[in-house]
Amino acid sequence: MIHPPEVDPTVARNPLRGQIRRVLVDGLLSGRWKPGQRIVERRIAAELNVSQAPVREALRELEAVRLIESVPNKGARVRDFGVADMAEIYQVRAGLELVAAELALPRLGAHPEPLEREVDALREATATGDIEGQIKHSVDFHREIVQASGNEMLLHTWDSLRVEVWTALSVRWLNIELHAKATDHARITEAFRAQDPEVGRLVSEHVRNYVQAALAAREQAE
Repeated sequence: MIHPPEVDPTVARNPLRGQIRRVLVDGLLSGRWKPGQRIVERRIAAELNVSQAPVREALRELEAVRLIESVPNKGARVRDFGVADMAEIYQVRAGLELVAAELALPRLGAHPEPLEREVDALREATATGDIEGQIKHSVDFHREIVQASGNEMLLHTWDSLRVEVWTALSVRWLNIELHAKATDHARITEAFRAQDPEVGRLVSEHVRNYVQAALAAREQAE
């Protein structure tokens, strides 16, 4: 009799861990947990009717992208997210997207339709005041550029930054207004269409400008 191979319990838990991570991220975005607030592992496990192991693993993943921090003898809590944290993430992202744009130029220059679709969708979301739509289409626009680079390692690294999460947190916690970026996206699309060799620099500066927008929003609030 042939016995099926044993499944590594860590691998078996991966889909569940992903679902738990989504619940935790949604809680951050909705304001259920705010900066500095504890996330009680045992309570989440009971709420979701799961063991504590996959909850612990999901929290470790969020800690790896600096959304959560572990405090000795106190467990996990939401990091006190600020402009400085955002600046570090966006500096890395700007570098990745500069390279991605340069690699993607031939492909998107010949076929800019994916970018055009996202720009149109972003404009529509802006016109209707759809914040979730603005976040989605802004992130999707940039992912189209990275994906068009044809570099899987670059795409994997970009995805690991959890750009959609950081964008949403930036909007909700730092009051960044994405509608001002719709014009930038249209300008970048036109640069690809024109096969502009400076498109990488244009994309990189656009990403870095998010930090400037956050600083401006923080100054207005103070």
